[in-house]
Amino acid sequence: MRDDFDRFVTDRLDRLLRYATALTCDKHLAQDIVQEVLLRASRRWDRIGAMEAPYLYLKRMVTNDYLSWRRRRAAREVSTSHAALVAVGPTVDDPAVRHAERDAMRALIATLPRRQRAAIVLRYYEDSTDAEIAAVLGCAEGTVRSHISRALGKLRVDRNAPTEVLR
Repeated sequence: MRDDFDRFVTDRLDRLLRYATALTCDKHLAQDIVQEVLLRASRRWDRIGAMEAPYLYLKRMVTNDYLSWRRRRAAREVSTSHAALVAVGPTVDDPAVRHAERDAMRALIATLPRRQRAAIVLRYYEDSTDAEIAAVLGCAEGTVRSHISRALGKLRVDRNAPTEVLR
C-alpha cells in the first residue's frame, strides 16, 4: 500500500498544491496545508486509497484544513501587495492589462470570507459542479449556490468601487 500512496502523491501533488495555493493566496501556507494533509492521509491510506475517488477526499481534507486554519493560533493576514500576488501566481507571459486585471481580481478574491473563497475557487478554478463543491465543503448544494452568489456580488461591488487595489 505504501507504493500506492507514493504513486498517488507523485501523480497528484502538483494539482493539490495549485488548488491549495488558489485557496490560500499564499504559496507557503498552501505547501504547509498540503504537507499536513498528506501526512495524515499516509497514516490512513489503506482506507483512503480504497475509496472510489481518493483525490476528491484529499481535496476535501485540504479544504477543511484551510477553512479551520483561521481558528488556529498561526492565523495571519494575507498579503495583497503586488509582489506577493506575483509570487503566488503562475508565471505566464500575459499582456500588461491582463496581468493587472488578474492581480486585481486575486486581491479581491483574497478579501472574501473563507467559505465563499473556497466555493469560488472550486467553481471557477477547479471547474467543479455544485454537487462536488457541496461534497468538498460539507454543505448542501443550495448553500454552495448561496456562497457563490454572495461572493460574486461582493466581487462585482468591490470591482466597480474606485479603490487603490485595482490601480
